[in-house]
Amino acid sequence: MWKRDDAPRPAVAAVPVVAAVQPSMVSGGTEETRGEQRLRQEESATIGRSIVIRGEVSGGENLTIEGQVEGKIELRNHILTVGSNGHVQAHIVAKSIVVLGQVTGNLTADEKVDVREKGSVEGDIVAPRVAIADGAKFRGSIDMRREQPSTVTDWRAEALEPDSTTPTREPVSV
Repeated sequence: MWKRDDAPRPAVAAVPVVAAVQPSMVSGGTEETRGEQRLRQEESATIGRSIVIRGEVSGGENLTIEGQVEGKIELRNHILTVGSNGHVQAHIVAKSIVVLGQVTGNLTADEKVDVREKGSVEGDIVAPRVAIADGAKFRGSIDMRREQPSTVTDWRAEALEPDSTTPTREPVSV
């Protein structure tokens, strides 16, 4: 009935097996493989739901806040994510800021501020790119100039001062 094929088979060299990796979406909206996502998670820290921090937070890695932070947050070269359970009352400076929870305070980002649909921001935003999803809450002002915040004051002062090369008009009597 069954006849086994007894023909000699070629020898197979030992080859490492690589599991198929499915792409997934990360909070930044870029497509990455799970291996890359794991590396990114290793380079990030999380403040858990039950953690409360009052004071200054700074660091050299990405940060996700699911708890409460009051004070100042400075992550100039990294991404700050305020998770859906996060409550932040702070002045925030980061490379990029993603808001899924609640933020009260001013946000300054070098690249982008992204307020997602259930996110809430009460404060001023300074960033070259700002995205506010439908359903998100925002109360404050937005400054989308690519200049550094320190030059904003200088620009406004220059705009108010008359230029010496511009001719002034004298009132004419008729």
